[in-house]
Amino acid sequence: MSDRYLDFANSSVGGWIAGSLGLPRPVPLDRNPERMARDAVLVEVGAGRLREALAKWLETAGVQQVENSTGTSCDAVLIDATGCTKLAQAEALYAALHAQIRDIRPQGRVLIFATTPDTAPDIEAAAVARAMGGFMRSLAKEARRAIAVNLVQVPRDTAPALDSTLAFFLSGRSAYVSGQAVQVGAAPQAPPPAGRRNVLVTGAARGIGAAIAANFARQGAHVIALDIPAMREDLERGAQANGGAALAIDITAADAPEQIAQDAAARGGYAAIIHNAGITRDKTLARMDAARWNSVMEVNLHAPMRITQALLDGGQISQGGRIIGVASISGIAGNAGQTNYAFSKAGVIGWVERLATDLAPRGITANAVAPGFIETQMTAAIPFAIREAGRRMNSMGQGGAPEDVAETIAWLADPASGGISGQVVRVCGQSLLGA
Repeated sequence: MSDRYLDFANSSVGGWIAGSLGLPRPVPLDRNPERMARDAVLVEVGAGRLREALAKWLETAGVQQVENSTGTSCDAVLIDATGCTKLAQAEALYAALHAQIRDIRPQGRVLIFATTPDTAPDIEAAAVARAMGGFMRSLAKEARRAIAVNLVQVPRDTAPALDSTLAFFLSGRSAYVSGQAVQVGAAPQAPPPAGRRNVLVTGAARGIGAAIAANFARQGAHVIALDIPAMREDLERGAQANGGAALAIDITAADAPEQIAQDAAARGGYAAIIHNAGITRDKTLARMDAARWNSVMEVNLHAPMRITQALLDGGQISQGGRIIGVASISGIAGNAGQTNYAFSKAGVIGWVERLATDLAPRGITANAVAPGFIETQMTAAIPFAIREAGRRMNSMGQGGAPEDVAETIAWLADPASGGISGQVVRVCGQSLLGA
């Protein structure tokens, strides 16, 4: 759906009016997945341990390294703060970005690398490591001009697998991801997937699910698109366009896990499972009947758990496989009238966090994405005032697109993302809700 205010604020007349009245002027996002930062400033705070690896990656990716100095414009600033263990060293973090933040071009990137607090060598280092999150989120709200600021946390004394994460955060793929802290560890030793990857996407007939399926297909995966039988026509049309397969199954049916496991076995297993299917049945708790509560629990939480367990029990998730659940910022921040939905989506987060621990010995990762306000047919039906509030209440000043969610999922599902597990990434333009 068209965002008329975004278009107006970026027109010649509209921009002048918005500027005169002090109204926000959100920058239209360039989501081109091929757009990579052209140049970057690389700064080391303390005795950082990633500078050499980051410099090598930038060179390989064709990103020019430029000096950190006032007046030097750049697309990205990378801060290696993994050596920042003392409060006194934090001044260098301030100084590095104080000198450069105004010179980052619109739609630029700030990426801070720090040690995970739980692996910090002492109490002061743990406090400094945890403080990086507050610093990053505040800077993300100040940066404006669609500049995204994120934090990558790495365990101490570990060589993290950063390639896919750098490729994501420094490209147009992460345009609507800001204010996020992601832990990246070493990738488990798993053989590369043989042949074409089979990827199951539930709720794939329309909206975000259709975008996820199309994105994987563009990357060469064989997509098994699943949705309810009532959506069969849209489902099969999308599967045909993507060169994939369609499964018209109600995931809440008693035999759904068995049917899906049989499909997986016939295809030699799934390399990735994306649990996108979800419903809302909104009412305040006092007015909510049991049917509304139970239907949301079954679709959003119980079915993904049952299906995944059946696939695991049958050995139908490949070694080095990826399990990704679609949660929501409602499950993080809560929302009036959505006790059932928030419960189910928070449950998805708790489920993948535990699943990540349980499946680590098998090299299978489990993560979640939590979308904010995404422009879909569903949000187009929201009353105007509520829709506008959803669009503007984030650091980007606009709604997200289905491809923003799809690209984030593709990053987490990347075979090179084996060092990322048990993480929850909000795709919300740094929404003010739950921030």
